[in-house]
Amino acid sequence: MSAAARRMSITQPAMSKTLGRLRETFDDPLFVRSKRGIQPTPRALAIAAELPRMLAEVEALLDTGDFTPRSFRGEMSIAISEYVGLSLLPPLIARLQKAAPGLRLRTITRVEGQLDELAAGGLDFAVQLTRQDYPEEFRYQSLGGSPLAVFVRQGHPLVGQALSLEVLGRFPAISLYVSDRNDLELPPLPQIRADTGNTGMLETSHLLTALEVLRETDFTLICPAYLARNHGATRDVVALPLPSENAQYVDYALVAHRRTQSSLVHHWLWNEIIDTVRGMRLRTVHRG
Repeated sequence: MSAAARRMSITQPAMSKTLGRLRETFDDPLFVRSKRGIQPTPRALAIAAELPRMLAEVEALLDTGDFTPRSFRGEMSIAISEYVGLSLLPPLIARLQKAAPGLRLRTITRVEGQLDELAAGGLDFAVQLTRQDYPEEFRYQSLGGSPLAVFVRQGHPLVGQALSLEVLGRFPAISLYVSDRNDLELPPLPQIRADTGNTGMLETSHLLTALEVLRETDFTLICPAYLARNHGATRDVVALPLPSENAQYVDYALVAHRRTQSSLVHHWLWNEIIDTVRGMRLRTVHRG
């Protein structure tokens, strides 16, 4: 109680009275003592889950419309995998640093239940593999996609060979962690390979760790082919095309919840992310 009072800049008795009024309003104790200290009740947890959405709506109502990126001071959170962030975040951060130096951007690589987190306010945006369908309460924008490729170390026995599922199955494989995997229609190739023999498997959400493992072993990694453009990260690693009959393509989308539709800062950052991706495409075309 004392700690909560300090965070609210009020006295401890005032906080006790406030909690008493809340208990009376919600007809629930909200917090109870246990062997582990003070614990929230299920009712308190349910209220906490709804508060971010409600506060965001109130904030939108009070917004004077005077938002300017340079004067903004606040934090925004994005769920983004490391293998997408490795390409997208450097140009995006460079862009945001110039336009909104007071913005704190928090990126999270492992988030299950991303749509629920967006709805509850735990996330502002998610850059994710595109789902077949999105509920009406979400908006999404395609960011494009990439074919998948097989990444191996230089000098790997697969280099120069004709690839097939049978040949790939002879080598241990790294599987990159994918959030909400069960909700996605993912290419089945990695799962097929996992059942083809007694070869080892490694799952990780850390792309740079996976690439280091590739450099030191005969492991293989199936991931988006565009990563091969990052010559620093893929040093001493080569990308091999999948067998034509097993070729796969993955698409990505930027997703947000409608609770942010009246927020000027959210609209601005949404457009900044999309414009950054477009700029990356243009640079790729010109280099080609």
